[in-house]
Amino acid sequence: MDSRKVIYYTDELNDEFSTTQITPRPIDENYVYIYDSRFKRFTHFFWYRIVATPIAFAYVRLVFGHRIRGRRKFEKHRKDGYFLYGNHTQDIADPFIPNMITFPKTDYMVVHANNVSMPVLGKITPSLGALPVPDGMRGYRNFLDAIDTRISQGHCVVIYPEAHIWPYYTKIRNFPDTSFAYPAKSGTPVYCFTNTYHKRRFFRHPRIITYVDGPFYPDMEKPVKARKKELRDKVYRCMCARAKKSDHEQIRYIKMEKDK
Repeated sequence: MDSRKVIYYTDELNDEFSTTQITPRPIDENYVYIYDSRFKRFTHFFWYRIVATPIAFAYVRLVFGHRIRGRRKFEKHRKDGYFLYGNHTQDIADPFIPNMITFPKTDYMVVHANNVSMPVLGKITPSLGALPVPDGMRGYRNFLDAIDTRISQGHCVVIYPEAHIWPYYTKIRNFPDTSFAYPAKSGTPVYCFTNTYHKRRFFRHPRIITYVDGPFYPDMEKPVKARKKELRDKVYRCMCARAKKSDHEQIRYIKMEKDK
């Protein structure tokens, strides 16, 4: 459990408060996102379904008493691929919670290179569905092709648009519309989820209640720039409204002026 009681921040868009420090490996045009061999398909099934899914369920239920509200909203696109956006407030639980709320659909998560750079776990996270963002433009073709492939296969692509982890933060940070370019260009449905925090008697960790909302659709009659902004605004407003349901502040965040 994070023992910090107060965190001071200056930049809502760029400050990072994860306690994990990792040197990222380069993600370039040579990085392979999708393997098609039988062995790789087996390792994905093994790590994702046999190992990670039970651990995810046990962790979020036992540690946070996790509950979900609104899972039935996924029924409309049960067999379709879609994008799922959420607030980024946990080191360990955030990779697990999407798996819980979209089950039995398979999730693929857009991540920082840190997630595939760890000495041991970094070798496994690609089998768990990690899609690391490339370092430069030369690597983006393979990255975008991987996203398109997973959506066309009927899977879910998970994105944390806030990008940086703010542990136990109970509001929604002002994220850009950059990551909404994917559904805006393809016309793919969008869902969002909001993790809220609630005090529990006799437990050190607060309860996490996850609210699911959507689907939201891009207006394909508008230019791409307008589509992605409109999608971002819909998701942002919805998440801000849901975040107000939090009734417990585990860590207090205080904004400071940059010159201080």
